[in-house]
Amino acid sequence: MKIPESVLVIVHTAALEVLLIERADHPGFWQSVTGSLETAAEPLALTCRREVLEETGIDSEDHRLVDWGLEHRYEIYPSWRHRYAPGVTHNVEHVFGLTLPDRVSVRLNAREHRDHRWMHWRDAADRCFSWTNAQAIRMLPDRLASAESR
Repeated sequence: MKIPESVLVIVHTAALEVLLIERADHPGFWQSVTGSLETAAEPLALTCRREVLEETGIDSEDHRLVDWGLEHRYEIYPSWRHRYAPGVTHNVEHVFGLTLPDRVSVRLNAREHRDHRWMHWRDAADRCFSWTNAQAIRMLPDRLASAESR
C-alpha cells in the first residue's frame, strides 16, 4: 500500500524551462516528477532524489534541490485510491525545486511515463493536469528571483 504522503519536484533550468513527463497510464496527463515516500521515515529529500532518478534518469546529486516549504493536501482521484489503505482519501504533497544549469538528456521509466518535454514555465503550467503542479510551476520565477537575491 502506498503512503499518502508524496513529493512534487519541479525540475527546471536556470532559464526557466521546466521538464514535464506524460503518464503512461493516462496519456495526455502531463506532470512534474512525483512520488510517494517508501516508508514513513524516509527523508523527503531522499524521496525526491530517488523519484527523479527513477522517473527521468537524472542524477540530482550534482544539482541544487530546494525544499520550497510548501505543502498541499488534496483528495486522491477515486481511480487511484486502490493503491492506498482502505479509507484513505487524501494525500499530502511536499513541493521541491531541482535547478539544472541547462537541459539534460532524459531517460524515462517506460512503466510510468511515455514522453517528456522541456517547456517554458508558462506553457508547462498550462499543460499540467494537476492544479498543485500548475500552481507550483507558476511560482517558479519568483522562487528563483528570491533565491538569487540571497
